Amino acid sequence: MWHLVTILAVVSVAHGGQELGFKQDWWESALIYQIYTRSFLDTDGDGVGDIRGIISRLEYLKELNVDAICLSPIYKSPQIDFGFDVSDFYSVHSDYGSNEEFEELVREAQKLNIKVLLDFVPNHTSNESDWFQKAVGRDEYYFDWYVWAEGYLDNVGHRRPPNNWISMFKKSAWEFVPNRGQYYLHQFAKNQPDLNYRNPVVVDEMKNIIKFWLEKGVAGMKMSAVNHLLEVDKDSFGGRFPDEPKTGKVGLDGDDYKYLNHIYTKDLKESYDMVSQFREVFDSITLRDNMTRLLLTEASTTNIKNLVKYYGEGNNFGSQIPVNFALMEDFRKESDARDLKFVVDRWMTYKPANKPANWMSGNHDKARVASRLRPGLVDAFNMLVLLLPGVAMTYMGEEIGMPNGDVSWAQTKDQLACNTDDPINYVAVTRDGSRTPYQWNSERTAGFTKGHETWLPVGDSYETINAESQHSAAQSHYLVYRSLSLLRKRPAFRAGRFESQALTRDVFAFKRWYQDDTYVVVMNLGRSLNVVNLTTFDLVFGQLEVEASSALSSRSINDNVNANSLDLAADEALVLRMMV
Repeated sequence: MWHLVTILAVVSVAHGGQELGFKQDWWESALIYQIYTRSFLDTDGDGVGDIRGIISRLEYLKELNVDAICLSPIYKSPQIDFGFDVSDFYSVHSDYGSNEEFEELVREAQKLNIKVLLDFVPNHTSNESDWFQKAVGRDEYYFDWYVWAEGYLDNVGHRRPPNNWISMFKKSAWEFVPNRGQYYLHQFAKNQPDLNYRNPVVVDEMKNIIKFWLEKGVAGMKMSAVNHLLEVDKDSFGGRFPDEPKTGKVGLDGDDYKYLNHIYTKDLKESYDMVSQFREVFDSITLRDNMTRLLLTEASTTNIKNLVKYYGEGNNFGSQIPVNFALMEDFRKESDARDLKFVVDRWMTYKPANKPANWMSGNHDKARVASRLRPGLVDAFNMLVLLLPGVAMTYMGEEIGMPNGDVSWAQTKDQLACNTDDPINYVAVTRDGSRTPYQWNSERTAGFTKGHETWLPVGDSYETINAESQHSAAQSHYLVYRSLSLLRKRPAFRAGRFESQALTRDVFAFKRWYQDDTYVVVMNLGRSLNVVNLTTFDLVFGQLEVEASSALSSRSINDNVNANSLDLAADEALVLRMMV
């Protein structure tokens, strides 16, 4: 089924084959494919995706021309937050397989020149981990591994948390433990206690975990929630953690995370310093064999200036890639081409000039493009992710335009949604829709499992939107994606210069060029026909040739268009090459 198609590769070499005039490291223009392991492919019939499922689809990933895959957390876990609540960082969770199977995945991926990255969760553990249980029991060694604080009694004698800090999952960020007689901090779910990074023993242990996986052949890690790693030092406030100020936003209650301005729990300088320490571990492994180990950081910061600091400043090297959420968070259904230009140019402006940008249009926490925006914009956003300068990151399913699946309240698994205790309005916060099983074919369970049940319901669209049907179709999102993944190997897209324009309120375009090889990527984000003039990009010749077109476009590869007057149908997106 998943045979390698070579014709497009031949076209790529013949049509854009000049080499870069300088050396580029493997990751600097990489295409990274993000896999939510639990939902990719199940091989043992238990309804949960596993490592063997990933191994069995490596040829499919090779067809997509990905350079690396990044797996959601696979560590041993109670799975309350599906791997983001780790109980043992050194072991693969049994639902997914074993350490030996993971090592097999690394070996098999290497044969296809695909690198394997892991999602890493450094901020907290599960409350079922041995570390936490020993800390609760006041074990001398683990006593200070988590953030503990005393509560207080109010005027009527009721026990209250140490301060007003609020969890990302709503309500107090503090949980009382009777056996210890103290509260522990959890900036996320209450079963995810925060580690104490002011304890050097904890820091050393987390570095040992990083080494453990890198030495198994892992090519890098994506670290989540790094801007939460350290809280303010309570000793600077007389031994008590201070209250955070209110934002003053209307319509929020005291249980809502946005009710407070998190000046004491996010984006502290010490968190940047900790990332720099982690980077030293990655670089030390790199020195052994001269193959760069990649550090990506995820941080939902208060502003872009804080985010780009994770590239590093001064003597702090930081991460190679602070993950850019802008296409997901700052472009909405009501946005237009001007907004998109602002979103793209802002990142290009604020990032350090000598560091690569990065782009992604979806992940396991956000609605997919087809649902968040509309199905007609799937190809346009894949063009953005794959052809803008820098590193491209694709969440599984975006290459076939998968929409979110519908998950009822009774089927809901996401802890964030369950925490709302609201069977009607949970849909506003649930992340389950973007985590439904990958749609491989039109058979029962979408080819995800041979079993009778799936951990989340398969999306209703699987009969018409699936990888198998798109693989064999005359036109499809999958075929568009493959053509884009080959185009991005050309020097103009790997390292070429960049210019963007909002040609109208509806039409966004950008130019990429390297030496005499020039391309214009143009997309109509509107719902009606637009006619635009591309000569504002200072094109030497007025004729352009189509290199790729959105699935529903009437234009085909090698068609010629006039740069002076180009008509674009609603949602139409094109990659055009200047004819020489």
